[in-house]
Amino acid sequence: MPELPEVETTVRGLARFLEGERIVSVRVNRPDMRRPFPPDLVQALTDATVSGLSRRAKYGILHTDRDHAMVFHLGMSGRWRIDPEGEDKHDHLVLTTQDHVFALNDPRRFGSVDLLLAPELDLWPAFAALGPEPLGEALTAEHLRTATRGRKQAIKLLLLDQRIVAGLGNIYVCEALWHAGIHPRKAGGKVTMPQLKRLVPAIRDVLERSIRDGGSTLRDFAQPDGNLGYFATRFHVYGREGEPCHHEDGGTIRRIVQGGRSTWFCPVCQK
Repeated sequence: MPELPEVETTVRGLARFLEGERIVSVRVNRPDMRRPFPPDLVQALTDATVSGLSRRAKYGILHTDRDHAMVFHLGMSGRWRIDPEGEDKHDHLVLTTQDHVFALNDPRRFGSVDLLLAPELDLWPAFAALGPEPLGEALTAEHLRTATRGRKQAIKLLLLDQRIVAGLGNIYVCEALWHAGIHPRKAGGKVTMPQLKRLVPAIRDVLERSIRDGGSTLRDFAQPDGNLGYFATRFHVYGREGEPCHHEDGGTIRRIVQGGRSTWFCPVCQK
């Protein structure tokens, strides 16, 4: 599934071509993806000007001058294609401006598109319960201390809880915990303040480096221009079971299962 850096990369890629442009036509090629397309989507977007693009957690948001916002989720395999060569049967939504064509392509149809009034974005159920953005100033060691105080659940699983931090996914939690030297099984309530003070910048650094690299290409993800992200070549623990730790501490990367998902870590440097 495209994670936060992949969505951020997508939003930035779309903004280069869409921001300030008027949408001259909107075509919906099927009635639904994960859920039905909004019935008034075509009417709301046709002739609207894109006033900006943004991201909340793993959702992209297209803002218009009509006080509407189109919120999209890429699901498992979704991506936007800019000026695609020919049509594809998986291009489910197509936006056209004077100079470009933007096709939302999703072979598995686990993505979604919603249309909201801009003033009500923060009240939308999918957004209302979200924690702070990991790249924003609201994510602090003090916030994590408050959110994890007394918790027996593993810190890895708590970081995946979108109510604690918005948008963090499995790949980047594994990588951030390695950078911070925190064992993924450690109870959240037992993670020390010095560890949390290392964890916050580790989260930001891992995400920012992945964004610069265009995201992690796992299976289907590609940027809107078709280029593949290459942060996956820089993983320190994710997918490296049995390989030596990059800290050269004599540790070997192990894989365990937490909450039904794989976790990779170094048992020597993560305490």
